[in-house]
Amino acid sequence: MTRVELRDADLAEAAIGLLRHDSRFPDLDLAVHADGRVLHLTGAVDTPAELAQARELLGRLAGVLAVWDRVRVAGTAPVTLDLGCGNTPQYPHNIGIDQRRADPVAALADLRTPLPIRDTSIDRIFAVHILEHLPDYLPLIDECHRTLRPGGILHILTPWWRHVNAVADPTHLRLFDTQTIKGICARAGSDRCWYPLHVARDEATVFADLTPLPLGAPPPQPQRMARFFD
Repeated sequence: MTRVELRDADLAEAAIGLLRHDSRFPDLDLAVHADGRVLHLTGAVDTPAELAQARELLGRLAGVLAVWDRVRVAGTAPVTLDLGCGNTPQYPHNIGIDQRRADPVAALADLRTPLPIRDTSIDRIFAVHILEHLPDYLPLIDECHRTLRPGGILHILTPWWRHVNAVADPTHLRLFDTQTIKGICARAGSDRCWYPLHVARDEATVFADLTPLPLGAPPPQPQRMARFFD
């Protein structure tokens, strides 16, 4: 096994051990595997609160960059959008939205315009290596806030500004750091704030798992922001 594979195996083992031995999760039916230090959860829980608690616990493991899931809640699988997915959605059953046709793409749309999705109808949204290509990504962030259900999650991946990948692609228009995510969570003049579930980076990529706060709610408390941001 490579070092990366060994590191992922160690993370997955630690995550499974936490869930198995934490008294708050006596019979939780969750499986965990790690890929590139992202934890992927599958299985089933009875309530959203159980999944949220498990995510919070696993997100505190050293080395974890993000926590993604395909967990059924009360028997229902999450409804998941994959923005700009092309031919490579993050999970096979994601609903792809792209401006070009491809097998995983369910709807054609320009991500610079409003999403063709009803309010509060989505559980998960992936924006993987998309935001850096937009001249103004904040309207898309607001669209994600509009379409996510309470407790839904926006997963962001984007090149870290100091890595060569951020500037090597001439179609990259914006640069990102974890501090950029801080600005998204508590944006001055916006009534759409986000609560950071997990924010991290490695030497190439910024990762963020965000959940929308109610419209007009105040920004996250300083204690929570201090966990992830300077």
